[in-house]
Amino acid sequence: MTTPQAISASHPAGVRAPNGTGSSVSRVLGVVALAAMGLLVWLAFVASPRDAIQGDLVRLLFLHPALAWTAYLACFIATAASIQHLRKGTVGSDILAHSAVELGAVMTLLTLVTGSVWGRPTWGVWWVWDARLTSTAMLFLLLLGYLALHRIDAAPEVRSKRSAVLGVLLVPNVLLVHQSVEWWRTLHQDATLLDRQFDFGTSDLFMFTMIFGFVAVTLVFSWLLLHRFRVGWLEHQVESEWLDEAIEARRAEAHAESHDGTPTTGGVAR
Repeated sequence: MTTPQAISASHPAGVRAPNGTGSSVSRVLGVVALAAMGLLVWLAFVASPRDAIQGDLVRLLFLHPALAWTAYLACFIATAASIQHLRKGTVGSDILAHSAVELGAVMTLLTLVTGSVWGRPTWGVWWVWDARLTSTAMLFLLLLGYLALHRIDAAPEVRSKRSAVLGVLLVPNVLLVHQSVEWWRTLHQDATLLDRQFDFGTSDLFMFTMIFGFVAVTLVFSWLLLHRFRVGWLEHQVESEWLDEAIEARRAEAHAESHDGTPTTGGVAR
């Protein structure tokens, strides 16, 4: 079995594969992210009071917008990495785009789920074909399409390039999702935090908890992205190592056949 150390040693000079997914930086980031999420849970479910109209349902708002933000962030990272891959063809940009898309799909799904949980008692239905909801669902399908393209049975460079073309379309779709409440009449509320007329002093604890939710979820997303990228890099090294071993084995087989006096053409004895 090929070990991460062997993979790292076999990789070309100048680019060293990680020996695992952990490092001192990721461990510190993980501790900070865990502490931030613990504080967010306490603020959201203990310290913050019930809303006069929505009751405890308002506590979902401390998480739902932050999940949507990290889904947007993942798409921006994936699009930037996809453009870089189309320009330079680097392996790292493809792995980064793929990692961001995977996490973006998870965050988008959680955004849809938490939104539906909030919408059921508020709107009376789990789902409506609202412009914001529909465009978000389209974004989720686009992310799944990227992941499907990345798994097609083709040469790695071919599937990476095809996926990158789709990855470039993620940011335009994010802009469509974000502007949907402005361009069409929807049930979904308009932008709140970005509204210049919004009174941030209405509820100091509520606003602090909501903004802190963005920070905490972003820290978790960053930690997950770091580890997913390293896993993807190790997977690439394993695949490269396996391919090199297969090529060497085939060369050794052809060399042995030629010494036996059996001519070969295209790998078939004649």
